[in-house]
Amino acid sequence: MLNEIYQETKDHMEKSIEALKKEYKTLRTGKVTTSVLDGIKVDYYGTMTDLNQVGSVLAPDATTIVINPWEKNLLSGIEKAIQNANIGVNPNNDGEVIKLFFPPMTVEQRKESAKQAKGMTDDAKVAIRNVRKHSNDKIKNLHKDKAITDDENKKAQDEVQKITDSFIAKADETFKAKEAEILKV
Repeated sequence: MLNEIYQETKDHMEKSIEALKKEYKTLRTGKVTTSVLDGIKVDYYGTMTDLNQVGSVLAPDATTIVINPWEKNLLSGIEKAIQNANIGVNPNNDGEVIKLFFPPMTVEQRKESAKQAKGMTDDAKVAIRNVRKHSNDKIKNLHKDKAITDDENKKAQDEVQKITDSFIAKADETFKAKEAEILKV
Protein backbone atom coordinates (compact mmCIF):
# COMPACT_ATOMS: atom_id res chain seq x y z
CA MET A 1 0.00 0.00 0.00
CA LEU A 2 2.75 2.48 0.96
CA ASN A 3 4.98 1.16 -1.83
CA GLU A 4 2.23 2.03 -4.30
CA ILE A 5 2.18 5.59 -2.94
CA TYR A 6 6.00 5.82 -3.26
CA GLN A 7 5.90 4.55 -6.84
CA GLU A 8 3.08 6.89 -7.79
CA THR A 9 5.00 9.78 -6.20
CA LYS A 10 8.13 8.94 -8.21
CA ASP A 11 6.13 8.59 -11.44
CA HIS A 12 4.42 11.96 -11.04
CA MET A 13 7.66 13.71 -10.08
CA GLU A 14 9.44 12.16 -13.07
CA LYS A 15 6.68 13.57 -15.29
CA SER A 16 7.37 17.02 -13.82
CA ILE A 17 11.05 16.70 -14.77
CA GLU A 18 10.13 15.52 -18.30
CA ALA A 19 7.73 18.46 -18.69
CA LEU A 20 10.53 20.81 -17.57
CA LYS A 21 12.91 19.39 -20.18
CA LYS A 22 10.25 19.74 -22.85
CA GLU A 23 9.60 23.33 -21.81
CA TYR A 24 13.35 24.09 -21.97
CA LYS A 25 13.28 23.24 -25.68
CA THR A 26 11.22 26.36 -26.36
CA LEU A 27 14.08 28.52 -25.05
CA ARG A 28 16.64 29.90 -27.44
CA THR A 29 20.24 28.90 -26.78
CA GLY A 30 23.37 29.76 -28.75
CA LYS A 31 22.36 27.24 -31.41
CA VAL A 32 18.91 27.68 -32.91
CA THR A 33 16.65 24.60 -32.89
CA THR A 34 13.52 23.85 -34.88
CA SER A 35 11.59 23.53 -31.62
CA VAL A 36 11.29 27.36 -31.50
CA LEU A 37 8.61 26.82 -34.17
CA ASP A 38 6.66 24.28 -32.09
CA GLY A 39 3.12 25.45 -31.56
CA ILE A 40 2.96 27.55 -34.76
CA LYS A 41 -0.14 26.58 -36.73
CA VAL A 42 -0.76 27.15 -40.44
CA ASP A 43 -4.13 27.28 -42.22
CA TYR A 44 -4.04 24.14 -44.36
CA TYR A 45 -7.23 24.01 -46.42
CA GLY A 46 -9.32 25.36 -43.57
CA THR A 47 -7.67 23.29 -40.82
CA MET A 48 -5.14 24.76 -38.41
CA THR A 49 -2.17 22.40 -38.76
CA ASP A 50 1.24 22.30 -37.05
CA LEU A 51 3.98 23.88 -39.15
CA ASN A 52 6.06 20.69 -39.14
CA GLN A 53 3.07 18.82 -40.67
CA VAL A 54 2.95 20.93 -43.86
CA GLY A 55 6.63 20.83 -44.83
CA SER A 56 10.13 19.96 -43.74
CA VAL A 57 11.68 22.13 -41.04
CA LEU A 58 15.47 21.96 -40.83
CA ALA A 59 18.26 23.82 -39.02
CA PRO A 60 21.22 23.59 -41.43
CA ASP A 61 23.49 25.69 -39.17
CA ALA A 62 23.55 27.40 -35.77
CA THR A 63 21.62 30.53 -36.86
CA THR A 64 19.33 29.43 -39.72
CA ILE A 65 16.07 27.49 -40.03
CA VAL A 66 14.77 26.47 -43.46
CA ILE A 67 11.11 25.58 -44.01
CA ASN A 68 10.36 23.74 -47.25
CA PRO A 69 6.57 23.36 -47.65
CA TRP A 70 5.26 20.33 -49.50
CA GLU A 71 2.93 22.60 -51.46
CA LYS A 72 4.24 25.95 -52.76
CA ASN A 73 0.84 27.64 -52.32
CA LEU A 74 1.38 27.39 -48.53
CA LEU A 75 4.39 29.76 -48.55
CA SER A 76 2.42 32.95 -47.80
CA GLY A 77 0.34 31.24 -45.09
CA ILE A 78 3.48 29.91 -43.39
CA GLU A 79 5.11 33.34 -43.67
CA LYS A 80 2.08 35.00 -42.02
CA ALA A 81 1.93 32.38 -39.24
CA ILE A 82 5.60 32.93 -38.39
CA GLN A 83 5.17 36.71 -38.34
CA ASN A 84 2.12 36.37 -36.07
CA ALA A 85 4.02 34.03 -33.73
CA ASN A 86 6.50 36.85 -33.03
CA ILE A 87 9.57 34.62 -32.52
CA GLY A 88 12.02 37.46 -33.03
CA VAL A 89 12.86 37.08 -36.74
CA ASN A 90 11.22 37.92 -40.03
CA PRO A 91 10.72 35.11 -42.54
CA ASN A 92 12.51 35.39 -45.90
CA ASN A 93 10.40 33.91 -48.71
CA ASP A 94 12.33 33.19 -51.93
CA GLY A 95 9.39 31.53 -53.72
CA GLU A 96 10.72 28.01 -52.98
CA VAL A 97 11.50 27.92 -49.24
CA ILE A 98 11.23 30.18 -46.22
CA LYS A 99 14.45 30.95 -44.39
CA LEU A 100 14.68 32.31 -40.87
CA PHE A 101 17.99 33.97 -40.01
CA PHE A 102 18.49 34.32 -36.26
CA PRO A 103 21.12 36.84 -35.20
CA PRO A 104 23.69 35.62 -32.68
CA MET A 105 22.38 36.06 -29.15
CA THR A 106 23.58 39.05 -27.15
CA VAL A 107 24.73 38.70 -23.54
CA GLU A 108 21.46 40.31 -22.41
CA GLN A 109 19.40 37.80 -24.43
CA ARG A 110 21.39 34.92 -22.95
CA LYS A 111 20.81 36.23 -19.42
CA GLU A 112 17.09 36.67 -20.16
CA SER A 113 16.88 33.09 -21.49
CA ALA A 114 18.67 31.83 -18.37
CA LYS A 115 16.19 33.78 -16.22
CA GLN A 116 13.28 32.16 -18.10
CA ALA A 117 14.85 28.73 -17.54
CA LYS A 118 15.12 29.50 -13.82
CA GLY A 119 11.41 30.40 -13.73
CA MET A 120 10.52 27.16 -15.53
CA THR A 121 12.64 25.22 -13.02
CA ASP A 122 10.90 26.92 -10.09
CA ASP A 123 7.52 25.97 -11.58
CA ALA A 124 8.67 22.35 -11.86
CA LYS A 125 9.78 22.40 -8.20
CA VAL A 126 6.33 23.69 -7.20
CA ALA A 127 4.77 20.81 -9.16
CA ILE A 128 7.08 18.34 -7.39
CA ARG A 129 6.13 19.78 -3.99
CA ASN A 130 2.44 19.53 -4.90
CA VAL A 131 2.97 15.83 -5.64
CA ARG A 132 4.63 15.50 -2.21
CA LYS A 133 1.64 17.17 -0.52
CA HIS A 134 -0.78 14.88 -2.38
CA SER A 135 1.20 11.79 -1.33
CA ASN A 136 1.45 12.95 2.29
CA ASP A 137 -2.31 13.54 2.33
CA LYS A 138 -2.86 9.94 1.20
CA ILE A 139 -0.54 8.70 3.95
CA LYS A 140 -2.34 10.83 6.57
CA ASN A 141 -5.68 9.41 5.44
CA LEU A 142 -4.33 5.86 5.83
CA HIS A 143 -3.14 6.78 9.33
CA LYS A 144 -6.47 8.39 10.19
CA ASP A 145 -8.30 5.26 9.00
CA LYS A 146 -5.97 3.19 11.24
CA ALA A 147 -4.57 1.33 8.20
CA ILE A 148 -1.02 2.21 9.31
CA THR A 149 0.59 2.86 12.71
CA ASP A 150 2.13 6.10 14.00
CA ASP A 151 5.63 4.79 13.24
CA GLU A 152 4.67 3.74 9.72
CA ASN A 153 3.09 7.17 9.17
CA LYS A 154 6.31 8.94 10.20
CA LYS A 155 8.53 6.60 8.13
CA ALA A 156 6.28 6.97 5.07
CA GLN A 157 6.33 10.77 5.25
CA ASP A 158 10.14 10.69 5.67
CA GLU A 159 10.40 8.44 2.61
CA VAL A 160 8.20 10.80 0.54
CA GLN A 161 10.44 13.69 1.65
CA LYS A 162 13.57 11.77 0.53
CA ILE A 163 11.97 11.14 -2.87
CA THR A 164 11.02 14.83 -3.09
CA ASP A 165 14.55 15.96 -2.19
CA SER A 166 16.05 13.75 -4.90
CA PHE A 167 13.71 15.14 -7.58
CA ILE A 168 14.30 18.76 -6.47
CA ALA A 169 18.04 18.06 -6.82
CA LYS A 170 17.39 16.55 -10.27
CA ALA A 171 15.50 19.71 -11.31
CA ASP A 172 18.43 21.84 -10.10
CA GLU A 173 20.95 19.72 -12.03
CA THR A 174 18.79 20.00 -15.16
CA PHE A 175 18.70 23.78 -14.73
CA LYS A 176 22.48 24.04 -14.22
CA ALA A 177 23.09 22.10 -17.44
CA LYS A 178 20.58 24.24 -19.38
CA GLU A 179 21.99 27.47 -17.93
CA ALA A 180 25.52 26.46 -18.98
CA GLU A 181 24.23 25.67 -22.48
CA ILE A 182 22.47 29.05 -22.73
CA LEU A 183 25.37 31.13 -21.42
CA LYS A 184 28.05 29.33 -23.50
CA VAL A 185 29.19 31.59 -26.33
